[in-house]
Amino acid sequence: MTRSKSPFSKIRKGWRLYALIALPLIYILIFKYVPMYGAQIAFKNFIVTKGVLGSEWVGFKHFIRFFNSYEFWRLMSNTIVLSVYSLIAGFPFPIILALSLNYVRHKFFKQSVQMITYAPHFISVVVMVGIILEMLDPRNGIVNTILRFIGLDTINFMGVPEYFKSIYVWSGIWQSVGFGCIIYLAALSGIDPSLHEAAVVDGATKVQRMWHIDIPGIMPIAIIMLIMNTGHMLDVGFEKVLLMQNPLNLRTSEVIDTYVYKVGLASQALNYSYSSAIGLFKSVINLILLIIVNKIAQKTKQASLW
Repeated sequence: MTRSKSPFSKIRKGWRLYALIALPLIYILIFKYVPMYGAQIAFKNFIVTKGVLGSEWVGFKHFIRFFNSYEFWRLMSNTIVLSVYSLIAGFPFPIILALSLNYVRHKFFKQSVQMITYAPHFISVVVMVGIILEMLDPRNGIVNTILRFIGLDTINFMGVPEYFKSIYVWSGIWQSVGFGCIIYLAALSGIDPSLHEAAVVDGATKVQRMWHIDIPGIMPIAIIMLIMNTGHMLDVGFEKVLLMQNPLNLRTSEVIDTYVYKVGLASQALNYSYSSAIGLFKSVINLILLIIVNKIAQKTKQASLW
């Protein structure tokens, strides 16, 4: 009768795998879980000298202040519209690019397209915004140069509030579409080749093969990506938005993240508790949206996170 190995012996045997996962696990613990301790300042009048535990408990005071603020509906509207716009416009493009590349047989052309579409992902946000501002410059930008060449008036794109969301979204698609299609290319590579062989024998066109074989094959991955993107609905991020902001487009460009940055760090008052309350509110809404969309996916018998 053989004794079962103890858990420690199994860990010792596979220590390389545990060492491999240790760094990302430590990162998650330090930068994701440990900061949760400080989230309680959203319910306190946080004073640095008194610390987190010594500061006065005020309950939902900062949340109520934010809900009653004249900025609340404008911030929510700008954030939701920008997020939904990005999700609707950006979600299909990586799938379309992956499906297109999957049927390209010319190796050099395929590799060239992949390199050109992947490259913008590795450009920093600061450089990306610099490129956008240079291209849309009213005097020397390439877009306005073309407009002058064809006899049209120049446009101060960054000074028109209504243009901000489109500039933000479509520049983001350009930057992320190539990297995003990697996931779908990997999913397409897992589809059984015999399905395509049988479809070719039956006389199916490439479009029919895409519709009846490829899209159903990558649908579980697409649903998972949609759920995860929905869970970040209010996480627009402040770096790119902040860099693209100016006094002329502030009406449509101010979102929750930039507002939190300004009231929490950039202002002289340093409202840590108020900004923490806003951030916590945003996180709770994201969690609720994630659970709802995941439940909908379960009800429709699609792939889900849990």
